[in-house]
Amino acid sequence: MSGLISILADGIAYGMLLFLFSIGLSVTLGLMRFINLAHGAFAMCGGYVAVVLLNGFGVPFLLTLPAAAVVTGLIGVVLERSVIRHVYPMPELQQVLFSIGLAFAAGAVANILFGPQQQPMLLPDWLTARVSLLGVGITGYRLFLVLFGLVAAGLLVALFNFTLFGARVRAAVDDRRAAEGIGINVDRLFALTFGLGAAFAGLGGALAVGFLGLDPTFPFKYLVLVLMVVAIGGPGSIGGSFAAAIAIGAIDALFKYLVPEVGNYVIYALLVLMMIFFPRGLAGRAA
Repeated sequence: MSGLISILADGIAYGMLLFLFSIGLSVTLGLMRFINLAHGAFAMCGGYVAVVLLNGFGVPFLLTLPAAAVVTGLIGVVLERSVIRHVYPMPELQQVLFSIGLAFAAGAVANILFGPQQQPMLLPDWLTARVSLLGVGITGYRLFLVLFGLVAAGLLVALFNFTLFGARVRAAVDDRRAAEGIGINVDRLFALTFGLGAAFAGLGGALAVGFLGLDPTFPFKYLVLVLMVVAIGGPGSIGGSFAAAIAIGAIDALFKYLVPEVGNYVIYALLVLMMIFFPRGLAGRAA
């Protein structure tokens, strides 16, 4: 039983990472109607920022996280203002092709700068130590991921549902012309929203290095899982993405442990069923 609970804890920690990866894509897809398949490239960027700061300059682990988020967010804003904003009015196919090309370009740049090898991350002792929680031993890193994900989910829900910023974003998405008519700078608002999504992707990437590893293929390794989280949770829904990510992480871990012969395929069967019975996701929103 303790082994099963430990596996479930790993699955929940994995789900928290999927949530942090996916929430930016959920925002850009659900609120801004932009299909950003280069989202994994921003996560990779955050991972490399954290690795360079931690391993190369000895910056404490906790300080690398906001640095990764800020640097990735700024890169996201620059790209949005210079290139991506011209893609918004294009049909979905052009958005997909553009964003995939951007992801391949980011992977090539990472390969040139850092090489194809996996990047090590020297985590502090308090993260690698095992702690006992309800009689079950788990690493401090897993526990930290779970707590961090809960805090991030709460802050995002508050930001988009209970602040003027969130109200302006929803208004701009529902009726851009009316929003501009009442004085909302929609272009700047979309840039900030895109940068926020990129920042959370970078934060997730920084947190994931010690759990999932990091190399130039990172933008595509977990793209399918991120898209699954957004599809099942519902584009634009923070709560739906959170529930979907935790469910996918936990179910994936449990079935790989209990039924390893078919464990790799269970979450894909879950996706098929969800898309049949809940085509708009758990939140019931249109994309």
